[in-house]
Amino acid sequence: MEIDPSLIAPPEWKATVVGHHRLRHDLAVIRLIGEFVPFTAGQSVEVRVPQHPEVRRRLSPALPPSLDGKLEFHVRTVPGGWLSSTLVTETRAGDEWRITAPAGMFQVDPEGDEIVMIAGGTGLAPMRSQILELARHPEPPPTYLFFGGHSPRDLYASDMLTLLAEELPWLTVVPVVESLRDPGWTDDWYEHSRVDIGFAPEDLLQGTLAEVVGTHGAFANHQVLVCGSPAMVHATVNRLLETGTPPERIQFEGLQ
Repeated sequence: MEIDPSLIAPPEWKATVVGHHRLRHDLAVIRLIGEFVPFTAGQSVEVRVPQHPEVRRRLSPALPPSLDGKLEFHVRTVPGGWLSSTLVTETRAGDEWRITAPAGMFQVDPEGDEIVMIAGGTGLAPMRSQILELARHPEPPPTYLFFGGHSPRDLYASDMLTLLAEELPWLTVVPVVESLRDPGWTDDWYEHSRVDIGFAPEDLLQGTLAEVVGTHGAFANHQVLVCGSPAMVHATVNRLLETGTPPERIQFEGLQ
């Protein structure tokens, strides 16, 4: 008797929240430890959380696969997205998450051409995962990470990226902001999480990611990855194509 494959439940793994760090009013970094999840760096997974156990959401781990079961997710509230808001504001240590369905197409060749990563907001997560995976190889290709936000304080991982670029000689981080000044209102979560390490004002390039990337001409011999909001991805991919980057060189994914 044959069993219908559609009736077989996909594998599911459990992980427990061990850290929930609000870095901005609308953004949190969530760390978990649990069962080993066999994904590939750059993929996303489906998660279910105890606050809404029947709802599934796709998130991209910000760490590569770890045999000790460590996971990290960067979550930003989405307008009208009540689940993302719950993850940012209501996640607590001890919450048990259920994880399934690794999927995605981001892949880089650690022995291939130079890499250009273009990340808007929490689109940084799968890029960081791949950077740390590349660091496991003896001689990764030169890698350029363009990380963008509306204003300097949107670059929520500036301290981590600064330290990472200092540690990895093959990695160059290019911070990009649409406005060189932060909004006039105070974000208490930002103030509480501020550190002395980060991007200097003179390091910031002004413009959208599409505009700044477009000034570099064609990336005809690069592995190019783009991740961020659907609008950012659309504008950036169009600009890459307009400036001569071959479409087969571009991998992209819009955040939900």
